[in-house]
Amino acid sequence: MIRWFAAIVGYFLFRLPGAILGFLIGSFLDNLNSGSGSRTVFSDFTRQQVSPADFELNLLSLCSIVIKADGQVSQRELDYVRQYFLSTYGKDKANAIFKTFNEVIKNREISAQRICTYLNQRTRYEVRLQLLHFLFGIAQADGAISNPEIEKIKEIAAYLRVGRQDFESIKAMFIKSADNAYKILEIEKGVSDDEVKKAYRKMAKKYHPDKVITKNEAIKKGAEEKFKEVQRAYEQIQKERGI
Repeated sequence: MIRWFAAIVGYFLFRLPGAILGFLIGSFLDNLNSGSGSRTVFSDFTRQQVSPADFELNLLSLCSIVIKADGQVSQRELDYVRQYFLSTYGKDKANAIFKTFNEVIKNREISAQRICTYLNQRTRYEVRLQLLHFLFGIAQADGAISNPEIEKIKEIAAYLRVGRQDFESIKAMFIKSADNAYKILEIEKGVSDDEVKKAYRKMAKKYHPDKVITKNEAIKKGAEEKFKEVQRAYEQIQKERGI
């Protein structure tokens, strides 16, 4: 409501430019009043897009942080990253990405917080969820995910402003437990069948590959894998309950 009032006042003071400015400022104030989860014309207007080259470089930087988290640089983890980039981008482009990455890390220290701040301003929330999924895949490449790796990915998730439930859901896709399927769907084991169905519809919508708007092929593949994990979790619960 504030946006329209501000637009009218702006129009009377400065005509069309004042109306536009008033609308944008009013949208920002509306957003503050309605909570941080809502989106406005102002937030969409100010959001920038990260270029594919910058995204790939920052993705590799986060990969290197996770690989070094437990103090041991596993060759299997390195091979996982290299193979993933080779299969996704092809040999020539993958080699070019690695070359640029090696040149960059020689000249500056990699900061997870700085990288995540950069990505937060330029990527949708759904893309950042898939990025976490990719990082867990790297940590698991040597056969097991260590506690230091989990803590490092959790730290990165906080920098990326990923919610606790979303983090635990992605974590459950890689670290198995008795109620794993329920964790993936972000529900408690004792909920009703109707709540299970409702949670599945919500998660399927949230993690559908079409929600991940990015030119980065590695993240697109991660979205497809994550969507399949949600489906498998639901099928497992269906089988257990006879739904």
